[in-house]
Amino acid sequence: MNEGKARQVVLAARPQGKPKLTDFRLEETEVPTPSSGQVLLLVRYLSLDPYMRLMMDDRESYTKPVLLDGVMPGEAVATVIVSKHSGYVEGDIVLARTGWRTHALSDGAGLRKLDSGKAPVTTALGVLGMPGFTAYSGLRLIGKPQPGETVVVAAASGPVGSLVGQLAKMAGSRAVGIAGGPEKCAFVKNELRFDAAIDHRSADFPARLAAACPNGIDVYFENVGGDIWQAVLPLLNPFARVPVCGLIAHYNGAGPGNGADRLPETMRHILTKRLTLRGFINYDFAEHHAEFLREVGAGIAEGCIRYREDIVDGLEKAPEAFIGMLEGRNFGKLIVRVNA
Repeated sequence: MNEGKARQVVLAARPQGKPKLTDFRLEETEVPTPSSGQVLLLVRYLSLDPYMRLMMDDRESYTKPVLLDGVMPGEAVATVIVSKHSGYVEGDIVLARTGWRTHALSDGAGLRKLDSGKAPVTTALGVLGMPGFTAYSGLRLIGKPQPGETVVVAAASGPVGSLVGQLAKMAGSRAVGIAGGPEKCAFVKNELRFDAAIDHRSADFPARLAAACPNGIDVYFENVGGDIWQAVLPLLNPFARVPVCGLIAHYNGAGPGNGADRLPETMRHILTKRLTLRGFINYDFAEHHAEFLREVGAGIAEGCIRYREDIVDGLEKAPEAFIGMLEGRNFGKLIVRVNA
């Protein structure tokens, strides 16, 4: 494509089940010109996150769906390349909701300046960004782990789950991670220093999870749902807390199973064990964002909080990478490097 043009990825069709490459379209457009009070942004890094799958469907959710032929939504690290806004100068690096595109205009609303001297700018999309704050707020304000309790988190090698387990350890709890495959489990156990890591692809996964939680589960941070939830449910202790962050196993529609209605069993456990389940979106706890940045930022600087990023190159690779993420093929926070 012409280097002087801007590019963007739009929703070409609503997925029927799992997204396909044909559900996206890469377009070439003119580079926009900022008006008074605006800045022109050059996108450097684009975040890919599971919630985007929900926005591809025309159904009720906590956010509006993407319109057909509309630019796919997403947060990005970008550089101000032209400024007609008094609060920004050329060269400023910002966090912005640009969508899947190479260039974007902004009037400054929602922009946050980033200091590359404090942490790599990509962390603003992961451990110090929305996924990190999701982990922090859900665990601290809903899960409320106590010393000696057992905290279990699904998708433990990902940007949310990896921080959940590390924060649980810092609170004096046991951290048990669930991940897909030996390599991810080794990372969770050895690099992130969880107490145990269980491969959900194992034929005897429920038994392995039970063995890793001999005293039951006090906090389960839900990222996945599906069969993992069914393995966790009988292990939950009375008064266990379940922050419900995501249900990635269900995002593409009905998952595999025998068609049995499992809701009665879930409701029975909720009642008899007096469980607390709370769905949440990170911005429900916006007033805690500054303390999150201070605490987790300090933990990264001191080396007691670790993270992993999975970076792919080129906006044109975003659809393929996104589809792979929904299938668990990424390893760490998935980021597209749009412009170096």
